[in-house]
Amino acid sequence: MLKEIDLDKIYDIREYPDKHSGRCDNCDTAQFKSTIPKGEFIRQCAKCGMKKRV
Repeated sequence: MLKEIDLDKIYDIREYPDKHSGRCDNCDTAQFKSTIPKGEFIRQCAKCGMKKRV
């Protein structure tokens, strides 16, 4: 799994699935902001900013 999380990188959920479903791998919160730039659904943690392409 992820050893050190780079908060500037966008991870792909297929390569790095959630450790706990629906929770951030970095801070374990369940609050996210979502955007759809260029047709890709990006989920960003509201607390730490970790991003995943869903």
